[in-house]
Amino acid sequence: MAITTAPTTESLSDAVRRQARAEAHTVQTMLDYRDAEIARTASIESSLRRKIERSAIALTIGEATGMSEAQIHLRLSIADRVREKTPLVWEAFVDGLIDFSRVRDISATIEKLHRQESVDRLDDRVIGYATSHTGAELQQWLRRFVQRVESDLATERADAQRDQRHVSVTHGDDSMSWLNAYLPSHQAAAIEARLRKEARKSADPDDDRTVAQREADLLVAWCTSSDSVTSAVDANIAVTVGADVLAGATPGFAESTDGAWAVPAPWLAEVIASGSTFWHRIVVDPITDDVLAHEYVGRFAPDTLALALQFLHGVCQAPGCMVPSERCDLDHRIPHPAGPTNGDNMGPLCRRHHNLKGHGLLHWSTSPPQPPPEPLVIELYPPRTDFVMEYVAA
Repeated sequence: MAITTAPTTESLSDAVRRQARAEAHTVQTMLDYRDAEIARTASIESSLRRKIERSAIALTIGEATGMSEAQIHLRLSIADRVREKTPLVWEAFVDGLIDFSRVRDISATIEKLHRQESVDRLDDRVIGYATSHTGAELQQWLRRFVQRVESDLATERADAQRDQRHVSVTHGDDSMSWLNAYLPSHQAAAIEARLRKEARKSADPDDDRTVAQREADLLVAWCTSSDSVTSAVDANIAVTVGADVLAGATPGFAESTDGAWAVPAPWLAEVIASGSTFWHRIVVDPITDDVLAHEYVGRFAPDTLALALQFLHGVCQAPGCMVPSERCDLDHRIPHPAGPTNGDNMGPLCRRHHNLKGHGLLHWSTSPPQPPPEPLVIELYPPRTDFVMEYVAA
């Protein structure tokens, strides 16, 4: 009888790394074949024949790999860009430390950077973050990196894109259509917050619509009746902004607490002044004390503390979880009553991860987190506590 052993987290990590190395080997083989064909065809005297044979390289690779020519061209261009401009990233890819999806996102970031020193900094800093965070977290990190190391150029691009705002309607099948709006992120966030809150209010017992259907009906009502708009103006939205940016000393962005979007800080001035939405501005200064360091008697956090904790953390604090904090429970790291009800001992956990913690499969560790790889990139992000969420093997 064969004896088998249960897989461990180490074996899972090894499997992922082997898969990443296999991806790198495939891409490297594509590059080698392309380069060999370029060298071979260089000796062809007829320029027309040389051009024709080279144009078939992607087709040949595609036939061997089951990919389209467009997919091959995309992979080759990503590989060329990363290998040439960020050699440390390419080395990490070859070693299986990061997979191709992360390489693709890093390549897209390189395209946005205009200064060589910014690309060099990216190459030096990104691997430490990419190897310890999820793909979604890496995408947010990369966006913040561009906004902070080249904030002047990022602001110019944002201003240019705001000029392209528009609404389009695409009529589809089965009597349905798509209403699409290309809007500044802070305005779209305000619309989303209003929809989410209003659609989740207590409904009439005879109302059998789903939440999604209520949201759709509300949007139609707001767009077609001015009287309906006033029913959903109560929305809370928070952004973080650096003290130097707020003072106008340097260009920069105001970022949502969950890291999902950011806009140039001056954009918010007019909408905040309008009073139509309750905006919270969190000024980040690593030198000042944490204002959440007050203790409260009782198990449940007061509304002010609960709202501040939501804005501070932005998302569920379980590793890699991106559930917005407003849809999470506020969990005591050290259970109440032994643990106090204060900002240092509480943080948002989505219901699923809260249940896992309650069953002993997830716990808070008091070991300090690993220093972030790029202080400049996370300097304006809401500060975290000295607690780290860790998984416990079942």
